[in-house]
Amino acid sequence: MTSIAEKLQSKAPRRSGSGKQVRLRLVHIDFWSAMKVSAILGLVLGIVQLVVTFVMWTLLQVVGLFGKIDEVLQDILSQPEFAITSILSLPQVMMFTLLVAVLNFVVITVLGAVIAVLYNLSVRVTGGLQVGFANQ
Repeated sequence: MTSIAEKLQSKAPRRSGSGKQVRLRLVHIDFWSAMKVSAILGLVLGIVQLVVTFVMWTLLQVVGLFGKIDEVLQDILSQPEFAITSILSLPQVMMFTLLVAVLNFVVITVLGAVIAVLYNLSVRVTGGLQVGFANQ
């Protein structure tokens, strides 16, 4: 039975050079490497989360959505001095987002390490992933 990669390679036009294919088996993922990569991923996602939250809050403020919400809640609560931005001010929203970003960083880092350990344990049963490389 041929793999999808072999079928695609057989349909691709051959170049004039020799196209030797090497098959390797991934049998171990280094714990610290997986942890470092997942930590960087968690850090980048945390920064993206902070930037998106800031942009969204600013956009909602500029559009005037907070003012409309204030009007509706002032009518419902019968409190003319009520302001939603006193509860959802930019510093409060950003602090909450920072807290969530830090928790996400920790969870993503730990998950990366746990997945590496689980993969290394499953290799004993499955034999690992077979990866094919072609030199063209």
